[in-house]
Amino acid sequence: MFFERHEGGERAILVHLDGQKPEVREDPQEFQELALSAGAEAVAFFSIPSNRLTAKFLIGSGKVEELRDQVKATEADLVIFNHVLTPSQERNLELVFECRVLDRTGLILDIFAQRARTHEGKLQVELAQLDHMSTRLVRGWTHLERQKGGIGLRGPGETQLETDRRLLRVRIRQIKQKLEKVRSQRDQARRGRQRADIPSVSLVGYTNAGKSTLFNTLTASDVYAADQLFATLDPTLRRLELDDLGPIVLADTVGFIRHLPHKLVEAFRATLEESSNSDLLLHVIDSHEPERDQQIEQVLAVLGEIGAQDLPMLEVYNKLDLLECVEPQIQRDGDGKPQRVWLSARDGRGLPLLRQAIAELLGDDLFVGTLQLPQQLGRMRAQFFALGVVQSEHYSDDGSSVLAVRMPRVELNRLASREGFEPQTFLEQHTLQ
Repeated sequence: MFFERHEGGERAILVHLDGQKPEVREDPQEFQELALSAGAEAVAFFSIPSNRLTAKFLIGSGKVEELRDQVKATEADLVIFNHVLTPSQERNLELVFECRVLDRTGLILDIFAQRARTHEGKLQVELAQLDHMSTRLVRGWTHLERQKGGIGLRGPGETQLETDRRLLRVRIRQIKQKLEKVRSQRDQARRGRQRADIPSVSLVGYTNAGKSTLFNTLTASDVYAADQLFATLDPTLRRLELDDLGPIVLADTVGFIRHLPHKLVEAFRATLEESSNSDLLLHVIDSHEPERDQQIEQVLAVLGEIGAQDLPMLEVYNKLDLLECVEPQIQRDGDGKPQRVWLSARDGRGLPLLRQAIAELLGDDLFVGTLQLPQQLGRMRAQFFALGVVQSEHYSDDGSSVLAVRMPRVELNRLASREGFEPQTFLEQHTLQ
């Protein structure tokens, strides 16, 4: 009999497996927030012990019957499992429930499909969806599984299933080629920023930790921010001026989640590379979240997957407005370097401390002092002013310009070399400490 997928809907029954090992356990509260973010109306929630899992349905046959009765009683359109289901388990459950069945990966993919706004984001989501779908095609074409034989029934030598799989492979290859082009464009833009010695800082963190709100507050932007999971998928870059450092590029990136499907990590690798190539990571943490320690572990795990685990990192404990008796502050390590900042992106408390901490961490190789420039270096003097690094100026008795500057040492060295000086020689002859 031809097996067709049932149409999806909004009324959903949520099924959570309880009692699993900590390393594979999912959070039921987070599961409900995911369903809500996808637009589902939860009509029932089942928490099922995971001590008697089966290969056919994942859960026991008794629970399957109980769920089937609940589907009919509530007229649910969808049953969502807070667990990864195999293609055969999804098919078996749909045959019994007579409605759509979705697992955790499918749910997250659906949210991503709703949130993607840019062309790149849509391509990345489509790639992840096609990868996920490629293992589930057989369910829609069981009636065409075999090639027919006999007079008048011989086909072109390819079943409908094989045709679909071939077309799927073609589309996946096309998307990967387009994303590779996006990656090369990002690399080119990144190299341009590196040549200009503009530091890059990326916001990373668990989904709904407040990254986009912090990004908007710092850069006066209007990036979409909402109290929902995966509000941001598409990376956004903005220039930010720091008083003690100069310009930096701040990037807002996709949020992480517990057991983020590997297909999504692969699909969003071009986006996540903004983080892995940053000079500094701002790990935004929801300070009000009861399970924040587990969320921190998950973020560090994903950073390890994309090769960003060893980058300099500043912890930003956000949502201070939801805590009592905690003031904005910078906490430092044994060497006196900023380690974490406590702030509220919503009301702005602690933001000056964050800007100060970023400048301190990125300004390790900062030159602060006075430069004495002879009159023949007037063009170089103009370049210092054009960069906005001159804090004050006065003239010596011989007419030389004495500038008090604060700037990255590498930029100072480059300006000196451009005028035909060896950087160190220039500093020895013209720097007054």
